[in-house]
Amino acid sequence: MTYSVAVAGASGYAGGELLRLLAAHPEFEVRTVTGHSTAGQPLIATQPHLRSLAHLTLGETTPEVLDGHDIVFFALPHGASGALTAQLSNVRLAVDCGADHRLTDAADWAAFYGGEHHEAWSYGVPELIVTDAATSGQTRQRDALIGAPRIAAPGCNASTVALSLAPGIAAGVIAPDDIVTVLAVGPSGAGKAAKTHLLGAELMGTANPYAVGGTHRHIPEIQQSLRRAGARGDVTLSFTPVLVPMSRGILATSTAKLAPGVSASEVRAAWETAYADEPFVHVLPDGEFPRTADTLGANTCLMGLAIDEAAGRVVVVAALDNLAKGTAGAAIQSANIALGLPESTGLSVNGVAP
Repeated sequence: MTYSVAVAGASGYAGGELLRLLAAHPEFEVRTVTGHSTAGQPLIATQPHLRSLAHLTLGETTPEVLDGHDIVFFALPHGASGALTAQLSNVRLAVDCGADHRLTDAADWAAFYGGEHHEAWSYGVPELIVTDAATSGQTRQRDALIGAPRIAAPGCNASTVALSLAPGIAAGVIAPDDIVTVLAVGPSGAGKAAKTHLLGAELMGTANPYAVGGTHRHIPEIQQSLRRAGARGDVTLSFTPVLVPMSRGILATSTAKLAPGVSASEVRAAWETAYADEPFVHVLPDGEFPRTADTLGANTCLMGLAIDEAAGRVVVVAALDNLAKGTAGAAIQSANIALGLPESTGLSVNGVAP
């Protein structure tokens, strides 16, 4: 069966990555692409690398244009998709790559985003461990995606940190109350709109911290994921992202306190067991740590693990492509699960090098 697909926000970075991956998907056919200021232009004028989709023209981003497709992917700025998704009446599956449907708590939305809070959809991180608070039984978030009609793709930084720490939280080998994470991130995660601080002249040869001091919008999303993984009590997180001069990629170094009496072998076993059968999340051998370059273009998250015995902390270093596994790849992976397709359809673990 071929599913008809529309992509809203097709002229942006996330939209372009969705289209790059969808173009190689054997079951999905991109029939409609939309933009805002780019409506009326050939898609190839805004995404010149997508030669196989050169026949498409960007339309207006309206419910009337998007309705009637089997699948609609939204790659719009935060706060822009919620009103649109509410007006769809004839779409089998909608996947939002923005934040509008990620947060379950309206207070978190008000504190970090503002504006109207929309209903939370099934969260699109299939590998995330989910612990039942009553029974302590564990499943994966992919179970909630099976047959889901609406999916919220994750924030790229949020999924990187959540995947980094969820195994330790679920196994009880790390504490959730003193987590510190510092991320080196590429500017493509900030979108395609022209902003002075994202100009090449401002980025080349420097590293620039931003959203310092607990203000980044992905913080409540990470806390929400770690509570799902089984964190008891407060999840406290010091989160500092740093823009670095690479167009794509996230390298997240996350540390957390070791639980009392936990051995190094128990720590490594928690992560290796959690991801042993996962096609897209790989724990590297002891002593090895990932590079962002090895994940470019791939739907892959690589992570290395160490124990800082002097500090009594676990250190997890994770790398992924913020546009691929961090956004578009996660959206397509989740859509595959929702529709009953093999999870890896149209997605690759192989990066691009050099």
